[in-house]
Amino acid sequence: MMERLLVGETIALDLVNTEWVDHGAKVDFLAADGAPELWFREYGFDPAAEDVDALRTSRAAIRSLLESPGPEADARMNDVLSHGHESTRVTDGRPTTTPTADPGWGAAWRAARAFTELVATHPARIRRCAHPDCVLYFYDTSRNGGRRWHSMETCGARTKSARHYRRHVTNEKPTQPEVL
Repeated sequence: MMERLLVGETIALDLVNTEWVDHGAKVDFLAADGAPELWFREYGFDPAAEDVDALRTSRAAIRSLLESPGPEADARMNDVLSHGHESTRVTDGRPTTTPTADPGWGAAWRAARAFTELVATHPARIRRCAHPDCVLYFYDTSRNGGRRWHSMETCGARTKSARHYRRHVTNEKPTQPEVL
């Protein structure tokens, strides 16, 4: 089983991050044997009741809104969201919200719904990793909102190493101030 990158984000961003680039080649975690079942279980869904194609459709809709928002991306997301709804009831003075999705769409709908909640609350905190070769997204929880890389240990270190190499080995001088 391949190792997933950036596990621990919200369900929406974790779903988008099931696709990444490794040495210039696109990797799709959901295409690996047993991987979709693992992903469904990780989020509390019964793999036998879920549809991997629905999950891929949701992932594409979320990625579309992240990378090229507009009417077409909105329509893709609205299509996914049409496969479920939430109902709120009050019992003993306390509201309880229950999500309901079409058969096979539980995880896909929940990821799409979670994305809409992120966008509604703090859209500027949803970021793509600043490394030019990275396609991963993260939700910036840093105090000042200045996080740049999905992982300081990987993309942050690569960026700093490349900058060091340019400055000290090639004697290249930056054309403008660099922000860390």
